[in-house]
Amino acid sequence: MGASGPRRGPGPPDGGWGWAVLGACFVITGFAYGFPKAVSVFFRALMRDFGAGYSDTAWVSSIMLAMLYGTGPVSSILVTRFGCRPVMLVGGLLASAGMILASFATRLLELYLTAGVLTGLGLALNFQPSLIMLGLYFERRRPLANGLAAAGSPVFLSALSPLGQQLLEHFGWRGGFLLLGGLLLNCCACGAVMRPPPGPGPRPRRDSARVRAAPSGGRTRRRLLDVTVCADRAFAVYAVTKFLMALGLFVPAILLVNYAKDAGVPDSEAAFLLSIVGFVDIVARPACGALAGLARLRPHVTYLFSLALMANGLTDLSSARARTYGALVAFCIAFGLSYGMVGALQFEVLMAAVGAPRFPSALGLVLLLEAVAVLIGPPSAGRLVDALKNYEIIFYLAGSEVALAGIFMAVATNCCLRRPKDGPPSPGTEGGAGDGEEAEAEVDSDLPPAGTEEPGGLEAMEVPSPGTGPSQPEVKTEEGSLCCCGGSAAAGLRA
Repeated sequence: MGASGPRRGPGPPDGGWGWAVLGACFVITGFAYGFPKAVSVFFRALMRDFGAGYSDTAWVSSIMLAMLYGTGPVSSILVTRFGCRPVMLVGGLLASAGMILASFATRLLELYLTAGVLTGLGLALNFQPSLIMLGLYFERRRPLANGLAAAGSPVFLSALSPLGQQLLEHFGWRGGFLLLGGLLLNCCACGAVMRPPPGPGPRPRRDSARVRAAPSGGRTRRRLLDVTVCADRAFAVYAVTKFLMALGLFVPAILLVNYAKDAGVPDSEAAFLLSIVGFVDIVARPACGALAGLARLRPHVTYLFSLALMANGLTDLSSARARTYGALVAFCIAFGLSYGMVGALQFEVLMAAVGAPRFPSALGLVLLLEAVAVLIGPPSAGRLVDALKNYEIIFYLAGSEVALAGIFMAVATNCCLRRPKDGPPSPGTEGGAGDGEEAEAEVDSDLPPAGTEEPGGLEAMEVPSPGTGPSQPEVKTEEGSLCCCGGSAAAGLRA
């Protein structure tokens, strides 16, 4: 489970036990993305019992999403220190405990701390390690694997929303929260599946580390969180895109059920609208993942991601005045298709942009930035609904933000990150744009190990280098960010 686990082979197995890991990632992704949206089914009951407005109640989902994203760096550090499996087991317990405690809440503040903070943290400690472990098992089939794992979100959303409505009708929101807390214990079972990929021999240094010369008498140093990725232009473009996207992407899905109810749609049919989004999303994600894996399209996956964002934004803009049930169904179909494309491609684009060694740190930092946007977007939308009593402007704002994100990524990629036609792309960048890594060289796999590495705390860890003379200089090793389950996660996430 930790640094003493089995060593992995020279490359991801692209199958075998990886299919079990993929199944666990499917479940974890479903809970992580579907749960905050499905909780919105309980909002009206919470508003009635606590005498609160929609914006105040919507903070439950927003805090849950903010914890899911904002604790990304913390999750990266914990996985580096303890390994994927124990972090996911603890995360499953926290997620379950949060919903169980929320069923006894007497104030909205208690809901914020239990269902919001505690459950959100538990989901975060499951979500990021599952993505890292998936990359350890897949390389050639990685786009397809990402698409299949991402399909867990619509599957669970289509199931959790009607389930939540039934629990609300039969047991009330307190009983529903209690039963959903028990359901989240399945995250622990998924964490138990996350064993490291087997493989003989030492880890290949090419995939597991970036090094640079250390002064004489120096020590080997490994960073738990590599913030130098922020200097990469490709990462900067992706981060800005994700921030703009997160401002509006989740707003329609969170407001959809209550929007339909206010339009006169019966409660059961309104809840079914999220299921329609989920059904379309189920097909869109694996299909888009398979499409992105084609040899001719994989080098242009960034533009495919931009197209998906623009399509999603235009869907929101064109459906802002949908009031009939038929128009809402049409919106759900178009929204589910574009939303599924975004979900299937977002992490594949990040892997391709920053490269395998820096992906864990980049993921944590991007999720932290996305958390800020999530704390701004849905609560602001809820406050506007309370003030204006009109959903139309909310859809216009959300659509504009998502469409702008797609336009920005396409233009910035074409103008700033387009790689030279004569030269191959440099590792870890989109178009060789890695400004922050110019002084670092990737170690060849035939070099001898630079030293023994031990897990440590938040500070960089130092151990003596085994220098053998002038022919074997001492080096300073930066382990990407992560040594997961006894193997380098960077090796398995290689683009």
